[in-house]
Amino acid sequence: MKKTHAKLTAILSATALFFVLFSANASAHVTVSPSSSAPGSWETYSIKIPSEKDLPTTKVALKVPEGFDFKQYRPVPDWEVELTKDEAGRITTVSWSAEKDGIGPGEFQKFEFVGKNPDREANLAWDAFQYYSDGSIVEWTGEADSDKPHSITVITNDPEAGTTLTPGHDHHDTASDSGSQSNALDTGSKDTSSAAAPDKAKTTATAEQPSGRIATVIASVALILSAAALILAIRKSKR
Repeated sequence: MKKTHAKLTAILSATALFFVLFSANASAHVTVSPSSSAPGSWETYSIKIPSEKDLPTTKVALKVPEGFDFKQYRPVPDWEVELTKDEAGRITTVSWSAEKDGIGPGEFQKFEFVGKNPDREANLAWDAFQYYSDGSIVEWTGEADSDKPHSITVITNDPEAGTTLTPGHDHHDTASDSGSQSNALDTGSKDTSSAAAPDKAKTTATAEQPSGRIATVIASVALILSAAALILAIRKSKR
């Protein structure tokens, strides 16, 4: 009987650990903040990059949504910034490349930049590309219900627009037009000419990302399994 309890406790503990680790990975996304802003305003944005693999992130490239006028960035020690422009001189891609170790496993980094929002209401879709030291690239370019969603900033005159967002995510209920560019990425040297064609307009229709709900459910299951494993361990120690 004791052996059965020991095996069951070990299984429950391992399962709980798996769910905890999976939950943490499912909720980690590359995100751009703020999630809402006013039309025509100058805004300070930040992009947050967590490193999800057991490898350092060495580079991040962010596509600038159509209609957004990128102006300045905050320099960060040990990171080189490259600005890619189109033929009209508009900045279309911003890339941050690590000059040293990059973003290690279990770490995250933030980069800030300033720009002018479109003059009309719209959705700004921030496509991001995360490069790891082994050469692999994670493309954060999907819709809200995908495994790798891009962040959305809603440009709106509604002051309550950002209150329905799920904490930690940047997607939100809206039927506004959105501007997004294609996944084709040109990250050459500074001021390189690039003509990236924009995608068709995209919309989101979710007040909470499915990935956020999944992470919450997984975390709850992990908590229940951990409690069950603890109770079995206590009962075993009393016998």
